[in-house]
Amino acid sequence: MFGAAVALTALPAEACRLALVLAIDVSNSVDAEEDKLQRAGLANALLAQDVQDAFLISPDPVSLLVFEWSGRHHQKVLLDWRDMRSAEDLFLAADQIARSTRGQRDFPTAMGYALGYAATRLREKPECFAKTIDVAGDGANNDGFGPTEAYNAFDFDNVTVNGLVVDASILETREQLLAFFEGEVIRGPGSFVEIASGFEDYQETMQRKLLRELLAQMLGDAEIDIASPKG
Repeated sequence: MFGAAVALTALPAEACRLALVLAIDVSNSVDAEEDKLQRAGLANALLAQDVQDAFLISPDPVSLLVFEWSGRHHQKVLLDWRDMRSAEDLFLAADQIARSTRGQRDFPTAMGYALGYAATRLREKPECFAKTIDVAGDGANNDGFGPTEAYNAFDFDNVTVNGLVVDASILETREQLLAFFEGEVIRGPGSFVEIASGFEDYQETMQRKLLRELLAQMLGDAEIDIASPKG
């Protein structure tokens, strides 16, 4: 299926192999239509067959939490911690995200606060073998402390932070956003940035990102073909 033979070793009982936090940007640079595109894009990405296969590749589950973020004290959980053990679990998670509504629309981009919130929520999952935060956004931090200060203030030990850049900002160019994410946001061995060419490309980019996150842990250095994720 993924072009590599996989030898799976089950973790201890009650363990999960990955705690995965997905943080989506609802700051005031994201309009109502763009917000709909990213919610639908994330929901549909979770239902893509390759992504489902990657979630369920091991008997040890991935535990998933999804929240939206914008201003300093504006984080809203869309999906609280839930173990993905079956296709039904993924369907229910996707349905909850697709049905979610935006908490607010008038606040700036406080990415440092979003990262701090994600790190705090990860403390609830000590049984997970690996921990990853994926922060998506269409602009650089412009409110409160930034990612660097968050990394100094909160516990990010053994946490990987990846980024999804949405190239739709009217404030920064693609190159500026990529430099910000690569220089200040992503963190940890193997961390990476994926780029969506606007919110219309959100679903495919999210699929590609999820495959990288879910399969890298299982396959190590094996070659993974994720250039064209399958729906």
